[in-house]
Amino acid sequence: MSQIHTLTMPKWGLSMTEGRVDTWLKQEGDVITKGDEVLDVETDKISSSVEAPFSGVLRRLVARPDETLPVGALLAVVVEGEADDADIDAVVQRFQAEFVADGSTDQAQGPAPQKAEVKGRLLRWFELGEGGTPLVLVHGFGGDLNNWLFNHPALAAERRVIALDLPGHGESAKALQRGDLEELSETVLALLDHLDIPRAHLVGHSMGGAVCLGLARLAPHRVASLGLIASAGLGEAINGQYLQGFVAASSRNALKPQMVQLFADPALVTRQLLEDMLKFKRLEGVDQALQVLASALADGDRQRHDLRSVLGQHPALVIWGEKDAIIPASHAQGLEAQVVVVPEAGHMVQMEAADTVNQHLLAFLRSH
Repeated sequence: MSQIHTLTMPKWGLSMTEGRVDTWLKQEGDVITKGDEVLDVETDKISSSVEAPFSGVLRRLVARPDETLPVGALLAVVVEGEADDADIDAVVQRFQAEFVADGSTDQAQGPAPQKAEVKGRLLRWFELGEGGTPLVLVHGFGGDLNNWLFNHPALAAERRVIALDLPGHGESAKALQRGDLEELSETVLALLDHLDIPRAHLVGHSMGGAVCLGLARLAPHRVASLGLIASAGLGEAINGQYLQGFVAASSRNALKPQMVQLFADPALVTRQLLEDMLKFKRLEGVDQALQVLASALADGDRQRHDLRSVLGQHPALVIWGEKDAIIPASHAQGLEAQVVVVPEAGHMVQMEAADTVNQHLLAFLRSH
């Protein structure tokens, strides 16, 4: 029995409304297997590959390179079994006749980030999902809750998941009181109190991993498990030149050499990503916050915090990109934790290898 599948523009994160077709990685007539990368799409946040959710033969490329299309628009037709061109024509015509792009009214009814004063400080967070022991996602240095845009929806399929902007980042308050990692850990704990969450799974990326470890040390009874992605606090080395270069960069040309170090594939650093980061860095108070936090994180190429002793107290999953140029993947060795090293991925492994990271996190969370 034959099946005609439609491959459509994915929605990566709440704010994505459209994507630009960059390059087709497969051509008409190619046999594709579920999980194969079929094309590259660029959004206003990042460019990434669209993976086939089904197997078959790529029979029709509908979207053209450089074409910008709304979320849900038809990209291609994949056939399992046999189908003639007339059958495919009919499917394409019916799809195009019935397709309506998500309007602003629909989006307004969807979930939106929230803001509130939490212990005297404005914090922004975003919730998806419900039930289970909640999961809190903590971004890294210079990031925000959008660093989880490829992970948040998948993880929220099974439980309540909260991503926040740490102080000094995103749309949370920029002023820091002490400017140390403990202050950030205390802020996440305060958000748990504000949301009446007695116990949570914590997943942190880079500096956010150290923040999660700090919280586990401050209030071990509040932590169900730890997911640490390219985490600080698990070894001595860190790319201090990256930290200082990122803090100092005030133009796109100065920022790009820093940002490309975050990814194994430098093509993922888009012009829009650089523009968005520069807008953030130019906000009042950001420069001072980043300088203080960079100093709290590292002294040159040495991390200031060794939090490995915290690991034995909680179930832990450690994930690292093999080609991490910021914090070396060798830090994953010898830890009292389940360890996954992802090949062909850099420091932003949760973006570059989102499906792999999501699968490991979901399996880990189900068992704890």
